[in-house]
Amino acid sequence: MEKKIIGKAYVLGDNIDTDQIIPAEHLVYSTSDPEELKKYGHFALSSVPIEQAGLPFGGKPFIDGDNHKSKFNIIVGGSNFGCGSSREHAPLSLQVAGVKAVVAESYARIFYRNSVDGGFVIPFESSSKLNDKIKTGDDVEVDLESSKITNHSSGETYRLRPLGSVYDIVKSGGLFNYARENNMI
Repeated sequence: MEKKIIGKAYVLGDNIDTDQIIPAEHLVYSTSDPEELKKYGHFALSSVPIEQAGLPFGGKPFIDGDNHKSKFNIIVGGSNFGCGSSREHAPLSLQVAGVKAVVAESYARIFYRNSVDGGFVIPFESSSKLNDKIKTGDDVEVDLESSKITNHSSGETYRLRPLGSVYDIVKSGGLFNYARENNMI
């Protein structure tokens, strides 16, 4: 796993729930069929209210056209990201769409655990509110080792809370792979 994630930010508001991340009507696709799995990426963030999506532009689409990959690989959210139902498909859909990291002020615990346990995306917690400082489309860099996010579009750098052992679990591809690699199971 790379030590830095470089890409474009997609900025969301507060209280983005799992049904906004991947609507329930799209949970019918098989995760083991490669073609059906792409649907999870295609419909990722498709139910985010327009006033919460692609901030500050409002309504900037996360996925263009018929694609299943987004041009945005870093999500910057507000507080309580991933609230709602316990849905492993939420972080999976972001991963399928090409997201590598989510940086949020705070998380719903279940989304955080599902992200880590499945090895889907790296959930960084910011030390301050960033979804009003970073804009959708900004070029950003998340440094996994120093726990910082740099906005190359503005020149600003912000501290993130250290990942601790979470990094090792996500790097291994999830909790079960981590346990196997460390002779725990």
